[in-house]
Amino acid sequence: MIPEKIEHIGIAVKNIEEGLKYYEGVLGLKCYKIEEVPDQKVKTAFMMVGEIKLELLESTSPDGPVAKFIEKRGEGIHHIAFAVTSLAERLKQVEEKGIHLIDTHPRQGADGMEIAFLHPKSTHGILTEFCEKAK
Repeated sequence: MIPEKIEHIGIAVKNIEEGLKYYEGVLGLKCYKIEEVPDQKVKTAFMMVGEIKLELLESTSPDGPVAKFIEKRGEGIHHIAFAVTSLAERLKQVEEKGIHLIDTHPRQGADGMEIAFLHPKSTHGILTEFCEKAK
C-alpha cells in the first residue's frame, strides 16, 4: 500500500482567525474553506500550498482532542494526512501489520473526505490520517 500523496498537514491552533493572520497575512496563502466538524469537536480552515493543503484546527470544546493536544504540546503540527484509495481496505492492511488504529472504520471528516486515524504510538510519534474523497 503506497499513499497517493500527502493530502494535508493538520496544524493545531488556539484560534483560527489568529492563525489566519499569519498564514494569509504573512505567507500570502488564501483560506478557501472554514468548516466545523461537530463529532470531532473541531473547526477547520483550509489553504493550498501547491498541491498540498494546510488544515488549521481549532477546538470547539475544552475536552476535544485538539484542545487536549494544545494543552499537552502547544500549538503546532498535529497530524499528517495521506490520500489513499479503498480506505476501509487500507485500515485492515495496516492493522494486520500491527498498527494500532484510532478509527477501525472510515468516518466523515472535513472538506468532503472520509477519514481514519492511526495511533501515534504505532507510527513513530506522528498522528497519521488516511483520507479518501467521500463517494
